[in-house]
Amino acid sequence: MVVALALAVAGSGTAAAVTRQAGASALREVLFVGNNWDGTADVIDSTGGFAKIGRVNVIPDKDQRLSEIYLNPIKLAYFLAIRETVGEGHDQFVDDMYTTPDGTAVVVSRPSFADVVSIDLATGRIKWRFPVSGYRADHMAVSPDGRRVAVSASTSNTVHVLDIQTGREAGSVKTGDKPHENVFTRDGRYLWNMSIGEVNTDLDDPWLDWTKGDRRITVIDTSTFKQVKTIDMRQRLDAFGHTNVSDAVRPAVFAPGESLLYFQVSFFNGFYEYDVAADRITRVKTLPENPSTSKNRNDWINDSRHHGVSMSPGGDKLCVAGTMDDYATIVDRATLREGPLVTASKPYWATVSGDGRACIVSESGADRVTAIDFATGQKVASIPVGDHPQRVRLGRVPAGWTGPAGG
Repeated sequence: MVVALALAVAGSGTAAAVTRQAGASALREVLFVGNNWDGTADVIDSTGGFAKIGRVNVIPDKDQRLSEIYLNPIKLAYFLAIRETVGEGHDQFVDDMYTTPDGTAVVVSRPSFADVVSIDLATGRIKWRFPVSGYRADHMAVSPDGRRVAVSASTSNTVHVLDIQTGREAGSVKTGDKPHENVFTRDGRYLWNMSIGEVNTDLDDPWLDWTKGDRRITVIDTSTFKQVKTIDMRQRLDAFGHTNVSDAVRPAVFAPGESLLYFQVSFFNGFYEYDVAADRITRVKTLPENPSTSKNRNDWINDSRHHGVSMSPGGDKLCVAGTMDDYATIVDRATLREGPLVTASKPYWATVSGDGRACIVSESGADRVTAIDFATGQKVASIPVGDHPQRVRLGRVPAGWTGPAGG
């Protein structure tokens, strides 16, 4: 089974069939699309035509949260800074989301509100809220058994691990600067956290990369919440001969068996292959540059060049979102040859459809999600969604669900 970021959904894998849990109603597998600037999540079919099913308002408490922020000068300063920097002039209301195993709620990280909330899918009301340490919540990951969710608190250099049903903290771990992506191993024993450092300065020339802070992978034991290993990719990149490439690891995905990790880094149009046991980079894939892309690194959003990678269930294909180059492409894992460059407007994420046949990329610049066939590399569907879609995750809702009763 592939341990892909996009497939780390509680008990879902790539199964597209309706399932039944003891004591629960029949569930339907879907895709949740987080519309970051809207504060909504569109829910669409996980296969086929990817038809729209419903929409969830993930900021039903917006007025209350804003009142708290505007009465606290420090919170307000961070709130406005998030808007003007990483938010590109917009508030960030939904970064990541996962459904609970019983399909009754969706758990959402909300960067501008610095919290994680569980929203009842029947009523649209908040069931629990967990304020993260610091002032911004970021990427999440759900454990393979679906019982816990990890969230990066980017301004406090902390990962919190929460009980997905209650919101109670099971543990927390310190990381490098600005923790970002989280990946559970297949057995749930370890959590890999990637810290990306400071991405909102203009010190973007390669010789100034050292100013970005402590970027590293932190491997965490999920039973003790202790660091068991840290991996500084600077040393591995230098040994590979790539001394001028950033060591800020962005989205990443394990190959089957978890012996290899494929990861993206800041400013780079492509990805690397890392041998976990040998502790070394083994291959690199440089993807085409779009001639229209600015050569000025300061113009690239949050130090990204390419941001989003997923893997087909069989492990033979990778799907890469070429964010600043405005395309997505399927790459053969054995040969590292890319397929057709599918035009996409600022694609921000890549996940896998419920049946495993397609890669789903979020076109944040066009307010759409687009499906690309793993076998042919061609676009097969494109669906309009809300404002600035980013994360897309597989989840489950009750069969017949079309949205919360509260609207």
